[in-house]
Amino acid sequence: MKFKFRFLPLLTVFLTIALIITSVALFRSQNVYAAKADKYQNLDIFTQALYLIENNYVEPVDDQKIIYGAIKGMAQELDPHSAFMDPKTLTNFEVETQGEFGGLGITIGMKDKILTVIAPLEDTPAFKKGIKAGDQIIKIDGKSTMDITIDDAVNKLRGKEGTDVTITVFRKNVEKPFDVKMKRAIIKIKSVKYTMIDKNIGYIRLIQFSNDISGQLKDALRAVDSQGAKAYIIDLRNNPGGLLTEAISVSSLFLPSNEIVVYTMDRAQKRTDYKSNGGFSKELTKPIVLLVNEGSASASEILTGALQDYGRATVVGAKTYGKASVQNVIHLADGSGLKLTTAKYFTPKGRSIHGIGIEPDIKVEAKHEEPVAHDDKKEKPEEEELDKDLTTNSSKADFDLVKDVQLKAALDKMKEIAGNAAKK
Repeated sequence: MKFKFRFLPLLTVFLTIALIITSVALFRSQNVYAAKADKYQNLDIFTQALYLIENNYVEPVDDQKIIYGAIKGMAQELDPHSAFMDPKTLTNFEVETQGEFGGLGITIGMKDKILTVIAPLEDTPAFKKGIKAGDQIIKIDGKSTMDITIDDAVNKLRGKEGTDVTITVFRKNVEKPFDVKMKRAIIKIKSVKYTMIDKNIGYIRLIQFSNDISGQLKDALRAVDSQGAKAYIIDLRNNPGGLLTEAISVSSLFLPSNEIVVYTMDRAQKRTDYKSNGGFSKELTKPIVLLVNEGSASASEILTGALQDYGRATVVGAKTYGKASVQNVIHLADGSGLKLTTAKYFTPKGRSIHGIGIEPDIKVEAKHEEPVAHDDKKEKPEEEELDKDLTTNSSKADFDLVKDVQLKAALDKMKEIAGNAAKK
């Protein structure tokens, strides 16, 4: 008996520990099952609502239409950049990054839940009509854009070449909203324009990070170098971004090999680094001034953030747009697609850009201009001009140092940098 009682306290401790472990395991299992039960309960509610609509709505319903609508609603609840695309919208989306597409020549996004112009593309109908970055599109052909998705807006703005569309614009510092009537066109983007802005300063404008912009930029660098360029002003204003691969390739022209250009962080805090792959030896040492504004977004911000973090460029202009999240397009079984935000971009020094933007080293606001005239009499000559020149294929960049105060500031800064370098 003494032998049995001697082990009784040890047995009690063991049983207590086993009971605690069992209780914890049961508690966790209950939580898991509860979570699953909640999810299935929500799915039951969805199925119930679908059944009621199909059987009680006043008119017969298209099953695909309401299912597509439900998926659109789910994506819209996540963030402004996640979206469901029906097969037609998905095809249009994939065509856009190839550098040729139909429409007005504006890149749009959602800002504070309002349809907003990120940037007009140079020499397009929207650009020639005076549409600006930050303009809010409150109506399309007289219909409100409240609660519209980006993809639905794109579908409404695009159409057959030569047809008209009217957007109602609200612009900061302009008292009343105003209408802008435009003629749709096939948009062919020449992504790089260049010229010499001074005896030894090359001026290069990057319009959009479409396919092979890095190849076009190499040609532009060779051209200005052959004319004696010892420094570069690179204009990213109103550049809405584009392909990540091209952002890396362009950054690589101005950075040593194997430097982090940008990195992403996903939901699981998994980090993915994107590194430079080496560029021209001459471009690695020449001074650079980058010009940015509120229309510089996405890939433009990746390039700006990288060159600014490494002290490779001085950034002049206005704060950038602040669009730096990763969207993956997932093709679904019926030809539709889900564009889903899966990660966020960070600069080499770990700065978050998304929703914040990049502050320039030298802040210079553009001159305020009055909105364009919109009565039909004044509009007709401009429409005829658009019919003659609907594309932007010229590589020559134009500039006006009197009206363009941001470019003038960039040039003054570059002359200062060059003067300091000469003194050394």
